[in-house]
Amino acid sequence: MYAKVKKSLPEMYAFTVCMWLKSSAAPGVGTPFSYAVPGQANELVLIEWGNNPMEILINDKVAKLPFVINDGQWHHICVTWTTRDGVWEAYQDGTQGGNGENLAPYHPIKPQGVLVLGQEQDTLGGGFDATQAFVGELAHFNIWDRKLTPGEVYNLATCSPKALSGNVIAWAESHIEIYGGATKWTFEACRQIN
Repeated sequence: MYAKVKKSLPEMYAFTVCMWLKSSAAPGVGTPFSYAVPGQANELVLIEWGNNPMEILINDKVAKLPFVINDGQWHHICVTWTTRDGVWEAYQDGTQGGNGENLAPYHPIKPQGVLVLGQEQDTLGGGFDATQAFVGELAHFNIWDRKLTPGEVYNLATCSPKALSGNVIAWAESHIEIYGGATKWTFEACRQIN
């Protein structure tokens, strides 16, 4: 089960990716999303497999993230990154929990790839491995071509009316094609918060 986003990403020198996740899988929740381009299946990937911590991969370079999300509750997560020095920040439920640098520095995210929710790609748009599939629910997946501020991330995590939609990928049903029995449900985390 997976979904493909019907839009490709532009070349990006910075990004923020945010989403709501709910999972009780152990060990490892799998791959919430992967973005592959010709010649590089791991251009941009969020994955947690086995007993490893969640990781973000950019051009096959890895940063370990401080997320703990497999408690069966909804969690809002965001990762920001910029090519300048490969600086990244990780947020869970509106609070920054980790940061670092030298993650694929000066490597812009390449355009014209395939963005998949719920599976890791070993080839462009395919090569799926069931053991790396995301196990759980995912909602409000958004991508921006800039680093969001801590306040903007907090607004998203608290379901504020000021929360922004992604300017590259905005969560909209019309952009998502589902496959393999994946289902779309009404998202309830914001109703539970407010």
